[in-house]
Amino acid sequence: MKTPHKHSDKAASLKPLGELLVEKELISQEQLQEALSLQQESGSLLGEIIVAQGWIKPVFLYQTIAEQTELDYAGHELEQLIYQVDRSLLDRFNPEQMSRFVFFPLKSGAGNIEILTAFPNDPALDALFNEHFPGYSIEKKLVTPYEVDWLVYFFFQDAILSEATTGLLYRNPAESAARVFTGQQIIGFFVCAALVLSWAFVSPRFAFLFLFTVFNCFYFLNILFKFVLSLAGAGYKAGEHISEDEIEGLRQDQLPVYTILLPLYREPSSVVQQLTHSIQKMDYPLEKLDVIYLIEKDDRETLEACHAARPPYTVRFLVVPPGLPKTKPRACNFGLTFARGEFLTIFDAEDMPEPTQLKKAVLAFRRHSPNYACFQAALNYYNHSQNFLTRLFTLEYSYWFDFMLPGLFALNLPIPLGGTSNHFRTTVLRELGGWDPFNVTEDADLGMRASYRGYKIGVFNSTTYEEANSRITNWIRQRSRWLKGYLQTFLVHNRRPLHVLGASGWKGWFTLQFFIGGTTIGQAASLVLWGLFTFWLVTRAGFFVPHIPAPVLYIGSFNLFFGNFLGIYLSMLAVFRRGSYSLTAYALLNPLYWLLASVAAWKAVYQLFSRPFYWEKTDHGLNQQGSRQ
Repeated sequence: MKTPHKHSDKAASLKPLGELLVEKELISQEQLQEALSLQQESGSLLGEIIVAQGWIKPVFLYQTIAEQTELDYAGHELEQLIYQVDRSLLDRFNPEQMSRFVFFPLKSGAGNIEILTAFPNDPALDALFNEHFPGYSIEKKLVTPYEVDWLVYFFFQDAILSEATTGLLYRNPAESAARVFTGQQIIGFFVCAALVLSWAFVSPRFAFLFLFTVFNCFYFLNILFKFVLSLAGAGYKAGEHISEDEIEGLRQDQLPVYTILLPLYREPSSVVQQLTHSIQKMDYPLEKLDVIYLIEKDDRETLEACHAARPPYTVRFLVVPPGLPKTKPRACNFGLTFARGEFLTIFDAEDMPEPTQLKKAVLAFRRHSPNYACFQAALNYYNHSQNFLTRLFTLEYSYWFDFMLPGLFALNLPIPLGGTSNHFRTTVLRELGGWDPFNVTEDADLGMRASYRGYKIGVFNSTTYEEANSRITNWIRQRSRWLKGYLQTFLVHNRRPLHVLGASGWKGWFTLQFFIGGTTIGQAASLVLWGLFTFWLVTRAGFFVPHIPAPVLYIGSFNLFFGNFLGIYLSMLAVFRRGSYSLTAYALLNPLYWLLASVAAWKAVYQLFSRPFYWEKTDHGLNQQGSRQ
């Protein structure tokens, strides 16, 4: 996939490319006319359009272009050409450049450079070589874009994998979660633990009152902060609003190439089929979609399912070499090297984005300065009515993406990204170092990291529909991973609190403590507070109540009654806004859902110490298999 450049598809040949393809009976006259019509709309190259429509295999197209232009097609001899590659010439370029400009340097001689390329008439490629080799003549041979990928992968896979795994760690160790706790954090943790244990030994009652007060005060501040966010989000109507008229007025030739990364692992064939169908439904020129399926080396079943789904030729399959940590962000970093789009987004295996989402993202970016690194679409669920758990999960997601994140956007606060449907400027994403492969909630970390580097994150009015987890054990695995990642992000960015204060002020610092840290710590504390309340309710043991100061009792009562009421009420409003009226009554059962979240939070705390980088796989396709436990 290449950004369209202004030149004709025909070169020195007497016959245009389209006529040659018809003459060779590779396409029909009707297909040619349709392709020419699409070319007038999108401004893309004719050959790209024909391949994207699935009318011809890329190798046949490039063989025909070779006949037309009198250039050699070298795709059939790649295995021989690799022995001719000048390794010193490879050092002059990085694999990212080769993927973006779709070329591969072969060898150099006296005043001459021989390269393989899929776009011999690209002026940007000529400018790149004039910059690196002024005065040299460039001899070009044709290969398909997929053959360029194969060469880059063959020669650079180890270097790309190393960068994907440890690039951020080596460049900016303070921003990497590879080290769970710093020395100062370990000392601080043990000092606090020793003080609390000593206090508990000397005076158990006052130690209990101290912890009870800390938990309640933290919970109170967390509720107030989220209440303020909810008020801001409720009045902001899901952030940046892109109208249908604006989408209709967007010209196809103004659209850039858009990369979609799709990390897959152990996915059922039905999920892969659904994913392929969702990509084909996108309202975006097929030839301007750069879709990369990222498949782990040991996952042959998913690779076979991807081939069986027969996606369009704009889809590339990229096998991620083995290594640790085996996480989604590591796979995405590997794929980032091969991305060719001006903008880039991530979709999960089970995602069904709204067809106009990419166009909306382009318009959102064009409304704002280059300082906007990312726009987040909302997430919601298409199987919300499957069972009790999916209904409560949908209530939570509607509240999170339709109230909380727009509230952060409205108040100009750092936004932790939501795992999928994050739309990036590709150059800025690379500048940020991609995702942290050691952080298991990598997008939340990246959103905070971008904010603290001075970039802005926005939200816009498009929704990606996902599969809500319908099994409790699977849900707890997923939720504990998310909460563990929030703890990792909390610890990483608290290594440099003065940097956070300088980059985003007190509001940004407060967001880190009470939105990132508060989400996990608050849910863990919830189990403790509910346990104490239940103990008192059952036993009516009031022996500790007279010793609790009145202000603390008032705060605890506020947390219990107003905090729970607020959560229930806002969940109702969120689904009501989306027209899911049948879910509103289920908001009354939210305390049961929060109990599950508390269990997941304590599992997250445990795994932070025992298995910090372990990625618990979420099973997909359960809505098609029923909701058995």
